[in-house]
Amino acid sequence: MRIDVITIFPAMVEEFAAHSLLGRARAAGAFDLRVLDLRSAAVEPHRSVDDAPFGGGPGMVLAPEPIFETVEQAGVMRPLILLWPGGRRLDQRAVAELAAGDGFSLLCGRYEGVDERVRTGLADDEVSVGDYVLAGGEVAAMVILEAVVRLLPGVMGNAASGAEDSFSRGLLGFPQYTRPATYRGMAVPEVLRSGDHGRVERWRRAQALARTCALRPDLIEARGPLSDAEVELLEEFGLSPD
Repeated sequence: MRIDVITIFPAMVEEFAAHSLLGRARAAGAFDLRVLDLRSAAVEPHRSVDDAPFGGGPGMVLAPEPIFETVEQAGVMRPLILLWPGGRRLDQRAVAELAAGDGFSLLCGRYEGVDERVRTGLADDEVSVGDYVLAGGEVAAMVILEAVVRLLPGVMGNAASGAEDSFSRGLLGFPQYTRPATYRGMAVPEVLRSGDHGRVERWRRAQALARTCALRPDLIEARGPLSDAEVELLEEFGLSPD
């Protein structure tokens, strides 16, 4: 997979991608990351890539010329995704779709945004990582990079990890415990120490259902009401969907 990131802060993205899971995956050749400096296409003496908006107003706007020229000269991967608040909300399904493709490009906005002609005449898709405002799209690009790359074949040590992640099945993840079995009077549930793997799996599924019902009822609403089998599973472990 090839991922291109277009930004005015290439060092920020490169540094992030050099560590932990991303760094190891990149070194192993699991994905090809190309970070493109938007200022390299600037023709203005000070390498400026922004300008004041027509009609006035606070702040500056990324100009169309350096963005169009960077995309065209570099032959970036498609789809080209504009990161801005008006895009479709990023979720695990969207992440999985990106991970299943050959690659994509991320355009990091800055200042008051990008010239509208970039959005309508150049971008193929638009994504938002949440209903809040960031100083620029670099952090959003890092979120997408990590979320996508960890789903690529061979990146995670245990291939089952991705299938058990929160949101992978429309649910939050189940509670996790490690040693010691008792800590400050708090004990690991007996079922997890029973050695009964089938019961452990049922318990985990029930806990994920109960946790999602309690903390993220919107996810339950989106996936549809609990089935009779799921209600029975909750009852088996004394849990309630409320």
